[in-house]
Amino acid sequence: MIELRHLRALTILRETGSMVRAAERLHLTQSALSHLFREMEERHGQPLFVRKSRPLRFTSAGLRLLQLADEVLPRVAVAQRDLARLASGQAGRLNIAIECHSCYQWLMPTLDKYRDDWPEVELDLSSGFHFAPLPALVRGDLDLVVTSNPDPEQKGIHYQPLFGFEMVLAISRKHSLADKRWVKPEDLTDEVQITYPVERERLDVFQHFLDPAGVEPADVRTAELTVMMVQLAASGRGVCALPNWALHEYLQKGFVAQLRLGEKGLWSTLYAAVREEMLEQAYVEDFLQTARDTCFANLNGIRAV
Repeated sequence: MIELRHLRALTILRETGSMVRAAERLHLTQSALSHLFREMEERHGQPLFVRKSRPLRFTSAGLRLLQLADEVLPRVAVAQRDLARLASGQAGRLNIAIECHSCYQWLMPTLDKYRDDWPEVELDLSSGFHFAPLPALVRGDLDLVVTSNPDPEQKGIHYQPLFGFEMVLAISRKHSLADKRWVKPEDLTDEVQITYPVERERLDVFQHFLDPAGVEPADVRTAELTVMMVQLAASGRGVCALPNWALHEYLQKGFVAQLRLGEKGLWSTLYAAVREEMLEQAYVEDFLQTARDTCFANLNGIRAV
């Protein structure tokens, strides 16, 4: 008997290419996931993929099940949405604000897919760069806020993790630090820090790296767009801290070099903040799932939380 959970596990393994990352996505231990695949293989009497192959290689049986998964899982998702609509009996509203400039890279594809799936939900999008969006969420002016800075003082808000990511430093390939693998806060004392135009306390590079070490950069320069920040760093006008997934395409093109912030890296989590009473709304739950799926399908270097 073929189960949906087996098909989903196999598709996640294909997406991640790794048992470790697939287990993280599925919120299972690696041993539990290995047991699930062994159960599938015993049931079908043949292996589904080649262990320890790099890149991961599926057998003919595994490919056939993946083909089935690609046909069945989207249809199941559509049926689940239809049932959720019938149960709720009403359209909804989703006013979204984001506190992350680079989030547009994954948010726009998410919204495009979501509009197709939930055409009756009224969608609106605003920037949370120039106002405090979490109090607006509490008041009901907003319905969802994308943030990496949860505020425990704001009561009645649930923070749903979307994914974990690493903040990395983009510098010119000709920079004197370019040969290093990672930097200490003190290494940035004489540097111009290029940031988005938001408050200092909302920037991870200050809040979790420079400020705890008592380090002040030589200057701070702001830029509205990620591509502008990268261009300034590439031309030696300063350095900038960006999410690893936002910097990936510029690294691939050789525009800049990348360094870790600290020997173990500076990791953060991106959350979707919603009012607690909205969690049971099917259209909100589906937006969160759509966002997670879109992110893991399109972003490099992120991990499950």
